[in-house]
Amino acid sequence: MTDEDITIDEKRVYDEKSGATTTYVATSVGLARVNVSDDIVGEFSLEYRGETADVAADGRLAVATPEDVLLETDDGFVETGFGPATAVGFDENLLAGGDGRLARYDDGWETIAEIEDVRAISGGLVAAADGVYRTDGTSVGLDGANDVAADGDLLAATDAGLYYLANGWMQAREGAFLVVAADDDRAHAATADGLFERTDGGTDSGDDWMPVDLPVGGRIADVAYDEATYAVTEDGTFLANAGDGWRHRSLGLPGVVGLAVR
Repeated sequence: MTDEDITIDEKRVYDEKSGATTTYVATSVGLARVNVSDDIVGEFSLEYRGETADVAADGRLAVATPEDVLLETDDGFVETGFGPATAVGFDENLLAGGDGRLARYDDGWETIAEIEDVRAISGGLVAAADGVYRTDGTSVGLDGANDVAADGDLLAATDAGLYYLANGWMQAREGAFLVVAADDDRAHAATADGLFERTDGGTDSGDDWMPVDLPVGGRIADVAYDEATYAVTEDGTFLANAGDGWRHRSLGLPGVVGLAVR
């Protein structure tokens, strides 16, 4: 893959001075930076070359790879010495999971808990093969957790269904859910077959989660938010919705596993 294949400058539809949102897409060939203006997907480039497993941002940018956790600095991405990682996230400190442990980074890595197969980290929650954990390592139930959302309501996508935390975990929808995302106003979840959006019904019951009619096929790999709602498919199609429907563009990058907004 050449630089020409992975870097596109499309000034006809995108002007970098227009206050674009910067997003990052983790893929099997590297970390892509994708600039989006409202719902127009503009120029994108490969910021890091190499297989990635996850990406997280909170002003800082961290990337999980099969070799290490990388942290972006003014001089580029630097290794942190974690080792092979499957998930990264921020809960004040940088957190990472992999090689059977959950650890916190603060002038070096400190193991918080021994947790196998950490799959996702969001705010104060961790998704793992044997359930959901707090970021202090405390188990809080469920099983087969594939993703969690803790930036708005507390949600979990599991092999058995989509759950929200109320008086304990309550099931919103049955089925194997792979992805979940939420902020203060929005929430989305995805199965292998489609994307669901929480409506304004006022509760998290199944009736409040409605299928989303997307303009493209492909399994949703992740969802993220800024002024607009962003989603990306596993086969590399980036979608954006700023309130007037979904627009999309193929990035031409395979094996998408994560999406983060700077």
